[in-house]
Amino acid sequence: MRRRGLRIGLGRAVRRADRKPLRRALSLGLPTVWGAMAITYKLACPLAQQNGFGARMATCAVFFAVGTGLILHVRKALLRELRQIREVAGAAQSVLLRPLPPRIDGLNVAAAQLSADRGASVGGDLYEVIATEHGVRVVMGDVRGHGIGAIGTVAAVLGSFREAVHDEPELGCVLRRLERALARHLRERARAEHPSSGLDPDSPVAEEFVTLLLLEIRRDGEVYALNCGHPWPYLLRSHVEPAGVRGHVVRLAFGEPLPPLGPFPLPAELPVVRCGQLLPGEGLFLHTDGVEDARDAQGRFFPLPAALTDAVQAQPVSPQSVLNSVFSQVLSHTGGMPTDDIALLVLRNDRKRLPAQLSHPVAHQVT
Repeated sequence: MRRRGLRIGLGRAVRRADRKPLRRALSLGLPTVWGAMAITYKLACPLAQQNGFGARMATCAVFFAVGTGLILHVRKALLRELRQIREVAGAAQSVLLRPLPPRIDGLNVAAAQLSADRGASVGGDLYEVIATEHGVRVVMGDVRGHGIGAIGTVAAVLGSFREAVHDEPELGCVLRRLERALARHLRERARAEHPSSGLDPDSPVAEEFVTLLLLEIRRDGEVYALNCGHPWPYLLRSHVEPAGVRGHVVRLAFGEPLPPLGPFPLPAELPVVRCGQLLPGEGLFLHTDGVEDARDAQGRFFPLPAALTDAVQAQPVSPQSVLNSVFSQVLSHTGGMPTDDIALLVLRNDRKRLPAQLSHPVAHQVT
């Protein structure tokens, strides 16, 4: 059955390839035929040589019909090219920001990204969640700028992360791998854009940087973090003991973050922050700064804490429901036109409570 499916797929690909030369010939042949008909009518038709009102109207009608046909033909060709471009963009998105499974090692997961460029499926934001023998490792990042120019940087960082999280036992070593991958990518871009003189100080490559938040969630719920200039996440609790209050949201902050990757080298010592435990039923909301910087028509910033509070008050609370609620409120706040890329990632601990998970919530830094 698998071989038969493979033969069918190859046959369809071959037929599509065989039709491409015919489509190209038709795309060139039809305008040529229409143009030849118009010229032949003007030069050879006796009616076109007359100067009467009726003859002129007939000539105008002929050229109007030819012009309309050319415009419709060009429109059809442009729409076909646009469909092909969107297919390529969709394929790129599935490789770069591949859909996350709804459940990863006991964690319920939901993520989505919105590009500020209309028609673009991929922007300058990145995220990934991978289960490893060292725990579930998460990255949320934001490349300076958005659109096509940031896709290469997103690919370099995510490709390195997907390998490093399995190879490196320490979170700091993962971050150093990402730094080397980014530096290598920027050097290659610089050589491609300035082959004679190397990296031009005025080049956009020289100013490119990436903010990153790395998390490691272990089996017992312990959370460790490294932050390179990225917004800290929010802790989501659907209920707060002992009163049972709904909609409790806490902004996590653990000191000054490291500088973003790119402009400055990482320090010799990387202070991995031990954040405490993510208890069963609690969630983490990770985001890029595009959501907090989103403004309405009066220039007011998007109230993210209030939106999250509303999202967790609704029952039942799930990562997907939180994601949908925040996205709908952002689009309503901006009138459907955000000016920066937005990426959101929600994790909820659905593991069973362990005896050791009785204290040290993730909202408080553990020293």
